[in-house]
Amino acid sequence: MDKKNEMIFGVRAVIEAVQAGKEMDKILIKKDIQSELSKELFDAIKGRKIPVQRVPIQKLNRLTKKNHQGVIAFISPVTYYRVEEMVPFLFEEGNTPLFILLDGITDVRNFGAIARTCECAGVNAIIIPSKGSVSVNADAIKTSAGALMNIPVCREENLKSTLQFLKNSGFQIVAATEKGKEHYSDIDYSVPTCIVMGAEDVGVSAPLLALCDHWAFIPIVGTIESLNVSVAAGIIIYEALKSRMFNMKNR
Repeated sequence: MDKKNEMIFGVRAVIEAVQAGKEMDKILIKKDIQSELSKELFDAIKGRKIPVQRVPIQKLNRLTKKNHQGVIAFISPVTYYRVEEMVPFLFEEGNTPLFILLDGITDVRNFGAIARTCECAGVNAIIIPSKGSVSVNADAIKTSAGALMNIPVCREENLKSTLQFLKNSGFQIVAATEKGKEHYSDIDYSVPTCIVMGAEDVGVSAPLLALCDHWAFIPIVGTIESLNVSVAAGIIIYEALKSRMFNMKNR
């Protein structure tokens, strides 16, 4: 997939794409943009869950030398889902859902690797925030070996509210964190579960940790203090799969 095919520019072109219901990865808008047409763009965006970034003109100029008029949008190659819509559907189908929530992960290679593991292990959905995070773009799809075309990705504005909704829906929330006191393999993942993975530098954010039912750690016996987040995710995801397969055998 060519990145250039994902990008559209010019105020009118972006307005028409938004009004046509195109799934947007993000829209970049010049910081000081002021025109009647730009007001029409903001009216079109209002109420839609589209990430918008105000950026310097230099950034837009680096992306294209053509007349972008202060606006560049990126079309998402996938349709994003909503957690509130997925959960009742999965329960109605008789599933015991397993979700992965990525908190502040920005490296597209890690995202792709995690998505590949999720697809292989039968994870039902990946949850990402709409801001300050990776998104599903061409690089992510390539790194995931195409897995991101086969697994639902939910993009949510408020991860705290999302986790609270999952808890209210009967999910247990498991954070992978160095602060944890529970060994990751001591947790029963055979119930509806959302595993929360944080960025490698800061880990899972405090507001999300406060909502988690379990703080799971992966033991480190070497001199390096932490695992790559995609490796840590793989370890816990497959522990969850093992727990679920064992539970099914013993029914």
